[in-house]
Amino acid sequence: MNLDKIVCNCMSVTNGMIKEAVDAGASTLEEVQDATGAGTACGVCLDDVQHLVEQFVSERDN
Repeated sequence: MNLDKIVCNCMSVTNGMIKEAVDAGASTLEEVQDATGAGTACGVCLDDVQHLVEQFVSERDN
């Protein structure tokens, strides 16, 4: 996965920023939104952000 790829254009949040938020303890979409701002403007990326959160939480917890 390209961690430099922007997942939220409105807030310029990358895959890596989502991973960093999860690694720092965020476990839900809402916690990642609070940490990064991803998905808090137009909302188009919410599904993508949710999938990334689930993936990174799963990787972190295994």
